[in-house]
Amino acid sequence: MSTGENKELIRAVFEQMAQGNGRALTGAMAEDCRWTFPGNWSWAGTWAPKSVVVQELLRPLMAQFAGGYRMVADLILADGDRVVVQARGYGTTVGGEQYHQTYCLLLTLSDGLITEVVEHCDTALVERVLKPLTPAA
Repeated sequence: MSTGENKELIRAVFEQMAQGNGRALTGAMAEDCRWTFPGNWSWAGTWAPKSVVVQELLRPLMAQFAGGYRMVADLILADGDRVVVQARGYGTTVGGEQYHQTYCLLLTLSDGLITEVVEHCDTALVERVLKPLTPAA
């Protein structure tokens, strides 16, 4: 796919996520997708493939929110098969904590599907209000 097509695909995914439809993201993932949190903190590591991303990262993560979670893209940049998204997330944990997150997501696409997500976020917020998840790899 072209740079423009990749950017439009991710724009459409984030348009759905802004409405609270997180399935738009998982629907756009390739079966061999991997998700990485870089750095040196409790969540640092990689989840792969898609089944592990969904079962061991995304579902347990989303279960920590009461009433859903929304993510809004502020900026989407694309260059070939790479798309960078600057975004904000909004939710409230089941414990009543506000979770207003900031993100920089580095996405790699192939044949119209996301094959890699590298997520940079406010790690101090994660550590303070969410229960830890252990990377699969």
